[in-house]
Amino acid sequence: MKPSRAWVALAALMLAGSLLTWPLPAALLDWQPERAFREPWRAFTAAFVHWSESHLVANVLGAVLLAALGWAARLPTAAAAAWLAAWPLLHLGLLLRPALAHYGGLSGVLHAGVAVATLWLVVQARGARRAVGAMVATGLVAKVALERPFGDLLHTAAGLDIAIAPIAHATGVIAGFACAAAVLAWQQNPGR
Repeated sequence: MKPSRAWVALAALMLAGSLLTWPLPAALLDWQPERAFREPWRAFTAAFVHWSESHLVANVLGAVLLAALGWAARLPTAAAAAWLAAWPLLHLGLLLRPALAHYGGLSGVLHAGVAVATLWLVVQARGARRAVGAMVATGLVAKVALERPFGDLLHTAAGLDIAIAPIAHATGVIAGFACAAAVLAWQQNPGR
């Protein structure tokens, strides 16, 4: 299977958006639940907001790694479409925790990408690639569960000078798995 350039292009879009918007005031772009339906673009632009340089660097590195994973896994354009669809959905999932008045960063979108990639491998790959997909998916779900997304609203993370919002990781994983499953099901029965 030929690897999709769309996966890498989507990761590049995330990187470019994060770097280009870095100097802008976060309040213009970040997720704010009270503005979710009045300013729907925030479901996309929240991913570009970073609260510190270390937050930006960590997410840039994560996006580069995820681009490499998608390329190495030869994820098709349909997988990139599932990842793109998960992007705004995961931010809408933040409405489950309305006390999270502001959110920004790529981590939720990156978690969605890992979910898409691993489900794709589990369903479409064979042998060792399928096993790797299953192991990474299991690790991803365990990581998110250990973060207790419905516990404390924010957690401090070692190596970062900001607090993380575990709910964003959880909604990213849920949106990623759901969108990947929907696209894979549609591919199996496109006429239905």
